[in-house]
Amino acid sequence: MKTATAAVLRAYDEPLRLESVRIPEVRADEVLVRIHGVGICHTDLTAAAGGVPFPLPGVLGHEGSGVIAAVGEGVTGLAPGDPVVLGFDSCRHCRNCSRGRPAYCEHSAAFNYGGTRADGSTTLTDADGAALHGNWFGQSSMCSYAIASARNTIRLPSDVPVALAGPLGCGLQTGAGTVFNVLRPEPGSTIAVFGLGAVGMAAIMAARIAGCETVVAVDPLQSRRALALELGATTALSPADVDDVGRAVRRESSGGVDFAVESVGTEAVVRQALSSLRTPGNCATLGLRPGRNPVTVDQGHLLHGRTLTGVIEGDADPLKFLPTLVDLWRQGRFPLERLVQTFPIARIDDAVAAARSGEVVKAVLTFPTDDTGG
Repeated sequence: MKTATAAVLRAYDEPLRLESVRIPEVRADEVLVRIHGVGICHTDLTAAAGGVPFPLPGVLGHEGSGVIAAVGEGVTGLAPGDPVVLGFDSCRHCRNCSRGRPAYCEHSAAFNYGGTRADGSTTLTDADGAALHGNWFGQSSMCSYAIASARNTIRLPSDVPVALAGPLGCGLQTGAGTVFNVLRPEPGSTIAVFGLGAVGMAAIMAARIAGCETVVAVDPLQSRRALALELGATTALSPADVDDVGRAVRRESSGGVDFAVESVGTEAVVRQALSSLRTPGNCATLGLRPGRNPVTVDQGHLLHGRTLTGVIEGDADPLKFLPTLVDLWRQGRFPLERLVQTFPIARIDDAVAAARSGEVVKAVLTFPTDDTGG
């Protein structure tokens, strides 16, 4: 049993509270990671507000990275001392996993949202020994130690800044994976990205890497539009400055874009993204909204050769895709550090406020990494 510090959510819409928690010994197929950094994702905030089913009390966090502290006897290929980044979990055996599409694992809810292991036990207890729900995306990494599995633990090269790598595991994988794995633009293509959080910024960088000639960035925040231009966008638009966003994007792209990525999830933005397409064109919708989210679209957009597709986690296999993103970072082509602002775990309220307001693109909580950090 190990003692750790965790951000515990005891009731929806309440602040995360730092508490001393206990971590049991790892099982045969598990990995114990000392967390150096964990990104705050929109999905964490949605779950904290009750918009995603997750049992309480519990610990969120699913963009964790750190160094392995222990491995179970059945784990191979990973060892204590390895720097790692954590992704979402999957069974690796169902029909979709066997087809190389673990983002759509048939058991995804149990592995990522259930809050317990398959046998109903938890990977966390509070200081009094009462169960705390964990296993959020197979990690619950808003904690100085997190239990994961070999299925969602990816070793990092030694030159990667470990504390900053966590967002690769969800937000950046989602945006970049959507471009590389789903849309697959050819060099010279045109693309528009709606919403310039971490997901949208990753899509911008991926689009330039893929050789897109025109990359239109759309967001109401001037600071984010400016950063998007530095990261590869060729044009940036504010929805407040135009009467018709779709028409404005078509004008900037000589008749419409081949691809659109929308990371907001509202009906208005989905419709704007669809209307920005040329014929034929493909729009990917990524934005998560709490609960049911009915969206009405003009069927005429679809009849004219346009496609609307939903994407989870960039349709990526973290074991294969995250090393690709790391290699791109090492080449200087995917500068994730441009998106990140770090906050020590003691300033978690400030970090959550900055993430909610859009003041930062990606807030990352950091933990002490010496033996006094808990």
